[in-house]
Amino acid sequence: MWIDNKIFKEDMEYIIHANFINWENLNNKTIFITGATGLIGYYLTSSLVYKNIKENSNIKILVLVRNIEKAKLQFEEQLKVDNNLCFISGDLNNISDISEKIDYIIHGASPTISKLFVENPVEVIQSIVNGSQNILELAKSKNIKSMVYLSSMEVYGEYKTEEVLKENSVLKLNPNNIRDCYPLGKALVENISKAYFKEYEVPVNILRISQTIGLKENVELIKDRKIIQEVIYSILNKKDIVLATKGESKRTYIYIRDVITAILLVLLSNKYGEIYNVANEKTYDSIYNMIDNVIENVAHNEIRLLVKEEKTNKYPKKNYLKLSSQKLRKIKWTSSLDTIDMFNNVIKLSKNL
Repeated sequence: MWIDNKIFKEDMEYIIHANFINWENLNNKTIFITGATGLIGYYLTSSLVYKNIKENSNIKILVLVRNIEKAKLQFEEQLKVDNNLCFISGDLNNISDISEKIDYIIHGASPTISKLFVENPVEVIQSIVNGSQNILELAKSKNIKSMVYLSSMEVYGEYKTEEVLKENSVLKLNPNNIRDCYPLGKALVENISKAYFKEYEVPVNILRISQTIGLKENVELIKDRKIIQEVIYSILNKKDIVLATKGESKRTYIYIRDVITAILLVLLSNKYGEIYNVANEKTYDSIYNMIDNVIENVAHNEIRLLVKEEKTNKYPKKNYLKLSSQKLRKIKWTSSLDTIDMFNNVIKLSKNL
């Protein structure tokens, strides 16, 4: 899509002109990114390229990828306009020797497919924990200026009451639940990150990110669509949305460009060892009600919402994740769109992919 897409360009403009980000700290610096081929990583990398071509910021972007050829195809348009974007072949368990100086690190690579959490829990935990420690070791050896670890709202676990969740709220995770390998791994990496800051003074911060609404590719080509992708697909194709659960869990949502501004704000701050929630508190709703609202206001009731419950443990149990972003807002971050506007943007973007 790149910047020929009106919505994508608007998002890029919003990000690079967010006045609460200390952009000048990135000029002529090198940033190392993992997870760049995912939704958040793609938008993040693209925004840095966009900053380079619009304002000549000379930010060198090193991206760790398993398959360079696939990455080059995904970032084909970006590579045409910015030679500061470079790929490093490897994965979290096998990071090549990097001769370049690294100033900043954003670590976003992680398994995200629910099916894997149930079928391959050992590999999921190993990838999250061992891989992240390798990145922290890299940060330590390179004496970086700052690092951000992208965690998840899922680390809060099974909250059965609708209390406001702040960064110091207790994490209610169950080691007996195999699917919890994902949030348990994420929570452990949070603790390891804190330990590296405490013992080795690695300047790292952590973001617990809400359910993110955005799209980076043609939704028709996605094989295992997650719920947000399924909603987008159903609206575009005028198909009924079928939930495998009652959709009673409640959570907060966040638009992709607001995730990117949060990452960059925290990366370029001068306070470390912190955890921040990233959420638009006004979007808090049940999955069922959120989709029903989108059907009415985005799909204009041209499709229906159906429930066909499946007996499976690949989805989280009913919980209430009412995240507060007060701590992040105190350092001037702000969210920009409500749920309906998020989906309207993504639908418009999808029609031009």
